[in-house]
Amino acid sequence: MGMSDTSKNSIVIEAPASEISALLFNPAGYPEWSSAIKSATVLEKDGEGRATKIEMMIKAGQVKDRVILDYDWSTAPTSLSFTLDDADMLTQMSGGYTIVDNGDETTTVTYELTVALSMPVPAMMRTKAERDTIDLALKELKVKCEA
Repeated sequence: MGMSDTSKNSIVIEAPASEISALLFNPAGYPEWSSAIKSATVLEKDGEGRATKIEMMIKAGQVKDRVILDYDWSTAPTSLSFTLDDADMLTQMSGGYTIVDNGDETTTVTYELTVALSMPVPAMMRTKAERDTIDLALKELKVKCEA
């Protein structure tokens, strides 16, 4: 898979990076602010108590699935990435969030996402699904942090 298959977008949030990382680096809490994630159950944690494997029920547009994601904490607290361990429909779901402190009490969050389904879906539709998912997540994160 080339990098061109990855959709990404960024948003500037009027909140300190520490506040945003507290939300983004708690995947088990995603259902509290992300409408696409219906539930999140931690299956495995690392030595520091951070979730490394999480089962999520997701609903994004036409896609409803149960996914198990593996989280990679090696680049925290600037970024958090994930890869797909298992799913019913999706064959790929990888990406991550990157947080940049702008030094003025605002933070830029970038979300990258690549998804692939077990059934053939036109590339244009897949890209639209990725972009819609990214844009909604960033918008909801902004609303939550600026409330």
